[in-house]
Amino acid sequence: MSEPVGPPDLSGAAAEFERIYRAHVGEITAYFARRTVEAQTVADLTADTFVQAIGSFGSFDPARGHARGWLFGIARRVFAQHCERTSRGRDTVVRLAGRRVLDVDETAELVARVDAERDGRGLVEAMTALPAGDREAVELVDIAGLGRGEAAAALGITLGALRIRLFRARGRLRKIVGEKS
Repeated sequence: MSEPVGPPDLSGAAAEFERIYRAHVGEITAYFARRTVEAQTVADLTADTFVQAIGSFGSFDPARGHARGWLFGIARRVFAQHCERTSRGRDTVVRLAGRRVLDVDETAELVARVDAERDGRGLVEAMTALPAGDREAVELVDIAGLGRGEAAAALGITLGALRIRLFRARGRLRKIVGEKS
């Protein structure tokens, strides 16, 4: 007789996801705070990132890369989708329908985080002169602090390609910053 098959024990996976969430939620929130000044949007994009991460956690393989790079890859896609929705001018009512209004403490915390990322936002704005791939490489390595391997995985490129992008982008940024001084 075989043993009855029941629902899988997700307590180990749930605990592991919670550990990953707690370790990286601040970095993911900061990533979005550099891109928008609206606290509610930062909260929504962060939540969307982790909702997508939960949905794909079963296929996450730590042998292929660190959770941090995996999460930043998801965050990049979430932000790209957000920009696409915004640029298409979809109905605001539809976008707002699922939002939870932040309480005063949560809003104050996110406003403080947005303010703390002001310098990072300034650099991101200066980086608009760079090609998208170079800009993303600098953002992930120099601003978000991902390791080169993690950033390469998040961008879906080789480590060598990432190094080339970083070298090229940093040179261009030094030139841009030098011209503005």
